[in-house]
Amino acid sequence: MEFYNDLFVSEVPILEKIVRSILVYFFLLIALRLGGKRELGQMTGFDLVVLLLISNTVQNAIIGNDNSVLGGFVGAATLLLVNYIVVRLAYRYSTFLRILEGIPTILLKNGQIIPENLASEVITPAELKASLRRQGFRKLSEVRKAILETDGSLSVEPQSLKMDEGTYQQHIMEQLDRIEEMLKQKG
Repeated sequence: MEFYNDLFVSEVPILEKIVRSILVYFFLLIALRLGGKRELGQMTGFDLVVLLLISNTVQNAIIGNDNSVLGGFVGAATLLLVNYIVVRLAYRYSTFLRILEGIPTILLKNGQIIPENLASEVITPAELKASLRRQGFRKLSEVRKAILETDGSLSVEPQSLKMDEGTYQQHIMEQLDRIEEMLKQKG
């Protein structure tokens, strides 16, 4: 009997568990939003350690003194439901989405780095250049725009978008050669 009580009898009232889960969800949503887009898309080892520690830290805020399976199910179901509602609201209302995610940030335009935008996103010029190299660009002058998207990914628009078929094929071959060269250097 004690076994079943430990599994299915929650030591914390269900309503309290729901409120705790909602509060932690919104706290983390706000904290990650204030942390910037970089935290979401370009996670370093340090960022991973912080996220793992945060998840362990807020676990107790959600479950309290309750280790029952039922309590865990209630907490998880609440988080999933709240996330579903937030995603639906963001889809339906663009203003809500903009508040949650922010707006894309142009980091480089016409081959020129925009230092104030890098600073606001806490990205160094070296990190930007490394990201551009991973996408096949050797020089900043090859890039028309580099945009840090709201999900933390980097979108890059090449300088020469309008190319004839032969020039386009040559450009693709050059990029493949660069990628092959980078792979040889790594391996």
